[in-house]
Amino acid sequence: MARIVMKFGGTSVANLDRIYNVARHVKREVDAGHEVAVVVSAMSGKTNELVDWVQNMPKVAGADSPFYDAREYDAIVASGEQVTSGLLAIALQSMGINARSWQGWQIPIKTDNAHGAARIQEIDGADIIRRMGEGQVAVVAGFQGIGPDNRIATLGRGGSDTSAVAIAAGVKADRCDIYTDVDGVYTTDPRIEPKARRLKKIAFEEMLEMASLGAKVLQVRSVELAMVHKVRTFVRSSFEDPDAPGMGDLMNPPGTLICDEEEIVEQEVVTGIAYAKDEAQISLRRLADRPGVSAAIFGPLAESHINVDMIVQNISEDGSKTDMTFTVPSGDVDKALAVLGSNKEKIGFDVVQSEKGLVKVSVIGIGMRSHAGVAATAFRALADKGINIKAITTSEIKISILIDGPYAELAVRTLHSCYGLDKN
Repeated sequence: MARIVMKFGGTSVANLDRIYNVARHVKREVDAGHEVAVVVSAMSGKTNELVDWVQNMPKVAGADSPFYDAREYDAIVASGEQVTSGLLAIALQSMGINARSWQGWQIPIKTDNAHGAARIQEIDGADIIRRMGEGQVAVVAGFQGIGPDNRIATLGRGGSDTSAVAIAAGVKADRCDIYTDVDGVYTTDPRIEPKARRLKKIAFEEMLEMASLGAKVLQVRSVELAMVHKVRTFVRSSFEDPDAPGMGDLMNPPGTLICDEEEIVEQEVVTGIAYAKDEAQISLRRLADRPGVSAAIFGPLAESHINVDMIVQNISEDGSKTDMTFTVPSGDVDKALAVLGSNKEKIGFDVVQSEKGLVKVSVIGIGMRSHAGVAATAFRALADKGINIKAITTSEIKISILIDGPYAELAVRTLHSCYGLDKN
């Protein structure tokens, strides 16, 4: 017998038939004698609808400002998960399974006060553990907790993944199964490279890089939590037949296991290729090369909640001037330019240039730590295809390369092939 947390995303619970299918997955684990908690997202599209209502209400009410109380935003958008948890509990009860729904505040999942993007601070899993021990399935509304102001607080988009991993850590689960519309983590996006392979295992650090660099299988914070608390996490498909062979395998169910590096016996040099579209590059020309110039640039951008990624600095031959180039999401370019413009005198640049429509392609693998020449292989392969590199950043287990948008798919396929990821 094991203690399992199962999480189902929006497409998995998109309608009543799919919620019934989820109930069949849950029943399989209950019938096997396991203690089960289930975390659910809102039905597909529901959160977007609720957010749209929130954003339009001030306009309908004739307000001069489009702003609204973030606490009320949370009260509204959290309702999507509450509906799903209740419906799944009813489906399980109809199948003869002892189940009840839980809201985040009932557990309680305690968060900080950052409404709309709250972080989990503490989970008291004692009551759920007791109920699970008595044979009751806990169906938990994901994406939400309770803040210090005693109000519902949501965890940001994709927060149900974080809820599931946090609950798994809180109840000391043997594993956390993230059910989604894909059947695992692939070496790259199969829509771009049909030869992409499903990975049997991937290390927490690699998955963290994949998630933060463009792979949309899991939310970044959920991977961080899994790594910190060493929660063995499986990415699985909810669309496979719940009773298909192997689906009930406790140790090796179909899907991809995200686990500690020590569990991976045969480590590949490169595990996967990720990409992020809609990147933009901003360059500040002829800055005075003096102490504090970087803080003068990136401090105001951080205060405006603009996420800066790749940073490249070029210093003139005499050391008096420097150019600073960095990337931001394309949607933040105008905001970033406004911030830089208002701080021009303090920063001291001559001219600012920007370019949208770029793509960041990343090569990821824990095997890079002990292998030389990984970067050179990528640069040579891209050069052979005539792809120009605009910027490069590296870490111990990743290389990120900025290129023009139209070359994205060619670059992904080229890198996937040059590291042999298209071979079994």
